[in-house]
This record gives sequence, structure tokens and C-alpha cells, in this order.
Amino acid sequence: MGETCTRPECSGSGTIDGDGYCDECGLAPLAATATASAKAAAVTASASSSVSGSASGSVKVVTGAACTRGCTGTIDTDGYCDECGLAAEAGALPLVPSARTEPYSGSVSSRTMSGRSRSHRSTRTGSGRSVSVRSGTSSSGSGTGRRGNLGAGLVTVPSIPSADPGAAVLTDPQVPERKRFCSKCDAPVGREKNGVPGRPDGFCTKCGTPYSFTPKLTRGDLVGGQYEVLGCLAHGGLGWIYLAVDRRVNDRWVVLKGLLDTGDQDALAVAIAERRFLAEVDHPNIVRIINFVEHPDLRSGSIDGYIVMEYIGGKSLKDIANERRTPDGRREPLPVEQAIAYALEALPALGYLHARGLVYCDFKIDNVIQSEDSLKIIDLGAVSRSGDDGPVYGTVGYQAPEIATDGPSVASDLYTVARTLAVLTFDFQGYNTTFKFELPGPERVPLFARYESYYRLLVRATDPDPARRFGSAEEMADQLTGVLRELLALQDGRPRPALSTLFGPELRVVDTELTPDPLDPSAAALALPVPRVDPADPGAGFLATLVASAPAEALAALATAPAGSVELRLRALRAHLELGAREDAEVQLLALEEDRGDDWRVVWYRGLAELSAGRAEQAAAAFDAVYDAFPGEAAPKLALAVCAELLGNTQDAAEFYRLVGSTDRAYVSAAFGLARVLLAAGDRPGAVTALETVPEASAHYTAARIATLRARLRGRAPEEPLGPELARCSAQLTALSLDARRTEELSVEILNASLGWVLAGSAGGAAGSSAEGVSGTLDVLGHRAAERELRFALEHSYRVLARLTDRAEIRIEMVERANRARPRTWV
Repeated sequence: MGETCTRPECSGSGTIDGDGYCDECGLAPLAATATASAKAAAVTASASSSVSGSASGSVKVVTGAACTRGCTGTIDTDGYCDECGLAAEAGALPLVPSARTEPYSGSVSSRTMSGRSRSHRSTRTGSGRSVSVRSGTSSSGSGTGRRGNLGAGLVTVPSIPSADPGAAVLTDPQVPERKRFCSKCDAPVGREKNGVPGRPDGFCTKCGTPYSFTPKLTRGDLVGGQYEVLGCLAHGGLGWIYLAVDRRVNDRWVVLKGLLDTGDQDALAVAIAERRFLAEVDHPNIVRIINFVEHPDLRSGSIDGYIVMEYIGGKSLKDIANERRTPDGRREPLPVEQAIAYALEALPALGYLHARGLVYCDFKIDNVIQSEDSLKIIDLGAVSRSGDDGPVYGTVGYQAPEIATDGPSVASDLYTVARTLAVLTFDFQGYNTTFKFELPGPERVPLFARYESYYRLLVRATDPDPARRFGSAEEMADQLTGVLRELLALQDGRPRPALSTLFGPELRVVDTELTPDPLDPSAAALALPVPRVDPADPGAGFLATLVASAPAEALAALATAPAGSVELRLRALRAHLELGAREDAEVQLLALEEDRGDDWRVVWYRGLAELSAGRAEQAAAAFDAVYDAFPGEAAPKLALAVCAELLGNTQDAAEFYRLVGSTDRAYVSAAFGLARVLLAAGDRPGAVTALETVPEASAHYTAARIATLRARLRGRAPEEPLGPELARCSAQLTALSLDARRTEELSVEILNASLGWVLAGSAGGAAGSSAEGVSGTLDVLGHRAAERELRFALEHSYRVLARLTDRAEIRIEMVERANRARPRTWV
């Protein structure tokens, strides 16, 4: 414990904690014959002998060197082999010094202060969207309370028991030399020189600013006349954090945190006045600020200010993540559903702050604690008012790129939540270096390839353009909940339906007959869900009276409505599409795109217009952009499935249909669509299974059962083993309560398939043997599976159909078929 980490990816800057893991890179120390301290000394000596005058004396592995673990790979920029994925062995690779060139290259666990003048540019891995979409929601934030129990009622998160607070007190509180930097110029201070340990107190040699890493409070100090200090818990960006007991209020546990590192009493008074707004923050998922107190520093004679906060037991997300280890010592990512559960609990708390004009600024795994079955966001030291021009605190790898120039915002807070999710759910090596403002793609992260919607959510939340991120914590939580429902359904096959706040239900289901004809693109487009009307739109009340109006009637009514409503214009556009007036629809759409081109509803209708015109590829581009914007919604995935089916991309179509249908079986068109593409691919059992998922409560339940009959039999060769399928079809048709015409039509299909099977010799043909050569074991609709009986049954069904039709030509055709089906007789 306390020894220097020797892993090359840590650059010698971490130390081994009490659990045997590095507090910087999070990995276990490398197994070797030398002790950790001896190996650390060897690394330091190597760096000193190779290069003199290094800015910090830290080291890093040379990239491109060959891996020495018995594979053919090379070491990448993060110190890992690009073939086997393991870290480079200590001492096996040459080392070069790594200079500390800017504040943002500091420790992951330390908080850095960014200047507004510094600019950051980055490129990122995106989804390749070709259309810009914004949500159109307010960026002011919302949310005033909890969403429910930890896990959003969908995930069971293991409980974390509260530990004895006294056990968390450090026995020897010290700040490692590698973490000592000047608070003003960020230069290294208090470092070892010529073998002499660095001083924990002194003055910066670069700018002259005094520094102190010695705790100002000791055990037994009574702060503010009521808070008795028990010791140090940790060291943060603003100094030491102390555990204390409130001697005036039931000896409750509290935490003291330094408010301002200054000896200026006037500045301290101003700081306390400016931060008192934190005492008004009252949310069950945010640590409560109890008081602000002052206490003299006996060594310097200055007055220090402290925030008094409630004590939160349990474990931070960082501790929870660090406890999960693979056999080779690496962190094992949290289950993605558990990480999402944490985010869903934290987002309403951030929304609560946003609604009050506050920005948290420093959301990360260190600042979130799970205690039993609840979650708390701690450390409000970085919270600022939106629009403040003061210093901004954040952490490298989590902080948004625009912070330095634009300052914190709702969008930058949501960025940190997405980065936290990424750190928790996959092995995100280089998240504070190579991928500081980017995400690796699905080609590098199997989790992203497996759960595309989750990847798209992170991509949107971390978009370089803040305006393209989620507009509020509530919006992000809604989409994240949809993504969670989807991935849980993919994991266990159980649907997790929920009403959409953006789209209505699907309007109709096209092609329930599983006809061999191509899908009608116009009918498919108009069957897709319709965006819900924005209740804040001035035309919302007027549209409420047009819900059931025919297209022509709707256009006539809309002509009398007040102008200026986007919703009214969208309704007129849909009416033109329903009437097939594509030219009028295009004129309306172009006008909307000119005025509101980045409105996601306009982009959605562009997709509908292109699909109605049979341009599936152009329609897919628009629907894909909506999917990027709302990865938790089913409607864009259903639309993409239709486009893929029309384009002949059977695999993509099946994947999207399956994604929608497995999550919410109310989207019946997903079951029929999946059945169509699976039949086209030759997967008959899969098609039947898809149709059987249509719930009995659905209005399309009977149509789905009829489709299963056709899926079992259509296109089957007579020599195939049809006995079991014929038995199932007979039982299903008998159980269905259909009208006489439909019953006889389906009976003809089943009997024809049975006759062909018998004539092929599968059941003994005219000999009358039954299925699989076993006499008397198979009946088809109450008839023995033999040629004579089946021909009589077919004749009967055709004659019934002839009587039921009112068209002469069909009646004649049915009679002719009956005569052809009738077996030869003497009369």
C-alpha cells in the first residue's frame, strides 16, 4: 500500500491503494520478482538517465513497439497491445519522458479549472447522419423529484450497505507528490529534489503563490462552535475533506469541506454569501448542504470557510467499478443496465438543478455514491449559476470541449453523464487522452455493436455541437429509459412496452396476408406512427377537432385556421400525402424545411414523403437522423425496417423489425414485417414464431394466426415432411372463429397442401396410409389424409365458395375447380 504503480499506461503517477489496485489507472500491479517500490525506482532511474530536464519527470511507453507477451501485436498510444489487448510488460519497452504541457493533461481523479480563453477542437466517431436534427425541447432543464426506485423499476441493482463512518477516516492523511500542483498556475509544487522529499507547505517557485497540503483541522477541533472534527476523509480540488460530529444536533455525522483557499477575510465573506444558494438545494438524490461556517487557521492566522454537508455512507461508483476485476487484474465493466439505472437516478437530480438555473459541472464516477438502495450526487463545490463568468471546475475525460470558451451549460452537464456511462460500461482506455472528446466506434467496442441504440444515445449526448445534444435532463432520461427497455428485451426476450411521448401508435398494419407481391411503399409510409401534436403549439386546440377527419375535409378545415402554426402545416402536409398529391406535399415540405429545417418532425415528414414516392434510400437517411436524435423511440426503427425491406436488405430489415417487436409487441407491423423478411430468407420457423408473438388482445390477433397458417404451408415442396405442420394448421383453423368465406378459403389452402403431400407419396397416396407411413394417425380438417377423402373435401369447399360469391365469373371458376378436384366416381 502506498507503493508506486509500475504499469506503463499509468506513467508511474499512481500509487497502490489498500485493495491492491492503482488509484490512477485502476489496475493491479504487474507481477514481477522485484518489489513495487524497487520497480518504481528503476523506472525513475531509467527516465532520469535517458533525458534530463523533463517538465514533470513522468514517463510513458513508446508506441509502435512489439508486444512481448507472445503475440504479434504492437503497443498502441494507450500502452495496450492492439492484438492481445493486454498492457505492455514493465521493463520490456523503452521509456521516454512525458511533459505536463497543459492543465487538461492532469490526473483523471483531480479537478482542473479551465480558462474561458482556451479553445478546444475535436472530431468524433458519429453515426454518419446526413440530416441535422434538433429535439426542439427547452434547454432550461426540468424535473423536481425522483423517477422511482433505483433501477427505474426495470433493473435490480445490488444494495450497498452503509459502513461505519469512523472507519473511513485516514490514519495518515497525505497528498502524494504527483498530485501537488499550484492552485494558480498549475505548476508542480512540493516535489522531491535530489532525493529530498518535497515540502507539503511552501510557495510556488513559478508564480510565488503559497500552497499547503497539510490538513488545517485536526482531531478534536470544534469548528463553528458545534462540529467536532474526527479526521480527514479525502483530499479534493479545494483542500481536505473532514468527517465531523454535530454536537448540537443529535451527534449526527457531517462532512466539512473547504470553501475557499484564501486568507482574505473579505473575499471569504463574499464567497460564503455567493454560495449560500446551495443550502436551498433540496433533492433526495443530491447531498444536502447543512451550513456554512468559519474557523481560524492557527498557523497562518487567517480565517477559513467550510461547507457543512450531510454524511453519505455507502460506496462511490468509482469504488463499485474498481471492485469488479477480470482474472488479469483489469476493471470489468459494469453491466450496462446497471450503469443506465444509475444515470436514470442521477438525471432528475441534475434536471432539478437546471430548473433552478444551476449547473453541476463535475459529474463523474467519483461524485456519485450508492448507499443501500439510493443514489446521491455529492460534492457541490463545482456548482455554478448558469451564465456566471467565474472559474469553471471539471475533470479531464468528462468535461465537454466547449467549457473553456462557452462555459458550463445544461448541454455540458448532460455530456458528463454520457461520458460517465461510457467509462462504466466498457474498457474505455484513453478516455482522458486519445478519446478525450471522442467515443470509439462499434468496430472497437463490442457493446456498441450489440446495442446500437445505446451507442447512438452516447453519440448524441457527446456531440461536439452543444445544440445537437439532448435539450434537457428529462429528455435524455426518457430516451435512456427507452434504450434500457430495448436492451433488457434483447437480453431475456421479455417485452418492456411503454407509451411514447413523441409518437402515437402505429395507424395500421400493411400486408397481413403475407402476399408474394412487393410491399406498397406509400401504404407502408402512411401506416407508420404519427408524431404527437405539441400541446404548446397555437394550433393544437384546432387540431384536436380534426383527428378523425378525412384528408380532403381536413384540408378544407385547415384553410380556415389561423396561420403561423407548425402543427397545422404538418397536418396539411400529411393530408396531401394521404390524398396522393405528392407535388402539393413537396411544396408544403420545402416551405417547412426552409423555416424549420432542423425540427425533427419536419425531418420525419421528409422521410414519409420520400418513402411514399418510392425513394426508400432517401427516406432511410431522414429516418436514420431521427433515430440518431431519439434512440429510445421505436418509430424510427420501424421506419428504417420498412426502408431496408424495400431496398432488399433482408438482414437489416429483420434486425430492426426484431428490435421493435421484442421491446413492444403492440407494434404488430413489426411481427408481420419480420415474418415477411424471414420467409424471403427461407427461415419459415422464424417467421411463424414472429407471428405468434402478436398478443391475443391485439385487433390483429386473428390476422396473425391466419398468417401463421400461410407461413407454414406456402411455397412448401410436397415431398417435405408436412405431417406435423398440417396437423397444427388444422387445429388452428378449427380454433379460429372466422366467417364462412374466410374459413373455406383457408380450408382450400390446407387441403390443397395436404393433397399435394399425399400425391407425392408422403402418406401412402391412394393406399390411404396416413402421415409418416403410420395408418390412421393424421386427420386434416376432420378428413383422413388420403387422396379420395381429401378430393371430396376440396370439392365441397370450392362449391361453398361458389355459393358465397356474388360475382358470376368467380362462381364459374369455383365450380370448375370443384369439378377438377372431385375424385373419379361412377356417378
